[in-house]
Amino acid sequence: MKTTTDLFNLQDKVALVTGATRGIGLACAELLASKGATVIISSRKQDACEQIAAQFQADGLKAVPMACHLGEMEQIEALYQQIEAKFGKLDILVNNGATNPHFGPIYDTDLAAFQKTCDVNIRGYFYMSSHGCKLMAKNGGGSIINVASVNGVIPGLYQGIYSITKAAVISMTKAFAKECAPMKVRVNALLPGATDTKFASALVHNDAIRNALLQHVPMNRVAQPSEMAGTVLYLASEASSYTTGACINVDGGYLVV
Repeated sequence: MKTTTDLFNLQDKVALVTGATRGIGLACAELLASKGATVIISSRKQDACEQIAAQFQADGLKAVPMACHLGEMEQIEALYQQIEAKFGKLDILVNNGATNPHFGPIYDTDLAAFQKTCDVNIRGYFYMSSHGCKLMAKNGGGSIINVASVNGVIPGLYQGIYSITKAAVISMTKAFAKECAPMKVRVNALLPGATDTKFASALVHNDAIRNALLQHVPMNRVAQPSEMAGTVLYLASEASSYTTGACINVDGGYLVV
């Protein structure tokens, strides 16, 4: 039986983090790498991935840049071909990359914004997970962590289609968890509350919106990206070896009230 000091050791693990060049994805990638994992830094632009990977390597961390647009099926397939060719395995997948092109009334969502949000946030997560679980199963299992949102539980104002896709990610997490458990692949979700990222800048950097939001957050503040990474580390590690299908709120108490 492993001791508590070993539970978060990710030495010799290969982790893929999407949307890893900033915000929550970057914080998660950095923490996983600090625990010994070789982290595949992935986002849409190769130069951004290379920049972050170089920073990690300069700090003595193991990182490899591999760009992928989650809305493009051919790029997802090419990414997994690269991973299998280079590493022969995948132990951890953090589905974090997402998009939210429409901020406004739900009934004004145009088709292009609707399609883009669904392609990245639902189809992208689905096929990243499909490829990921099969590669993990070849090598004895692994852990998939989907970054959903509290908006998947309580829809965010003017974030209608985004909230709908995050509700789908919560359901997707449970469906994959049920069917992938026999493959020794665990599938769980992180549900962040309001977090100070560029992605959420329309919310957290608008005084009126932020103050209205914080009235429903018992901790009365916005989170930092690093505060999301600990839960991802737990779900990626042996500390959560009997946890699958869980959707963990990290929201300052937002969903309590």
